[in-house]
Amino acid sequence: MKTILILTGDAGEAQEIYYAKFRLEEEGWRVRIAAPERRAFLSVVHDFEPGFDTYTEKPGYRVQADLGLEECDPTGYDALVLPGGRAPEYLRNRPKAVAIVRHFVEAGKPIAANCHGPLLLLAAGYGSGQTMTCYPDLAPDVRGAGGEFVDREVVVSGPVVTVRGWPDNGPWMREFVRLVRGTSS
Repeated sequence: MKTILILTGDAGEAQEIYYAKFRLEEEGWRVRIAAPERRAFLSVVHDFEPGFDTYTEKPGYRVQADLGLEECDPTGYDALVLPGGRAPEYLRNRPKAVAIVRHFVEAGKPIAANCHGPLLLLAAGYGSGQTMTCYPDLAPDVRGAGGEFVDREVVVSGPVVTVRGWPDNGPWMREFVRLVRGTSS
């Protein structure tokens, strides 16, 4: 049985956390959520309002973390999911979170990053020479790391699947499940 790690925390995007969790459990895989601490944290819901320059944020669901960062040994996991929201912005400044992501990057294990999740990939040294997508306002971050930003619903580059945000959840998990299974599209 595959074991998948979701790395998130307070202000992680609810639809990206729970969609990934339930879709991967549907495959019969074990899914564990890691956050800065083992506790219930509050997710958020982002939406788009006509006339707003950026997205809006509302409180989401409480999410129970199965383990804290310091308890997390990434060698015991087959793949990694990085939901968006504001959690990745916080986590990229936590050495243990970056080390966890770096393990998956260096080991070539499948990684699924959504919306702001690619910020953690960039912090872990992934990006130079890579093509990826993310929330479009992060395009300068991708380019600054030496990557190529493309604005499309899903990008698969080797073992990494990236998407722009929760509206792309379907293509995100479709391609990630293929990678974890070891099949191609």
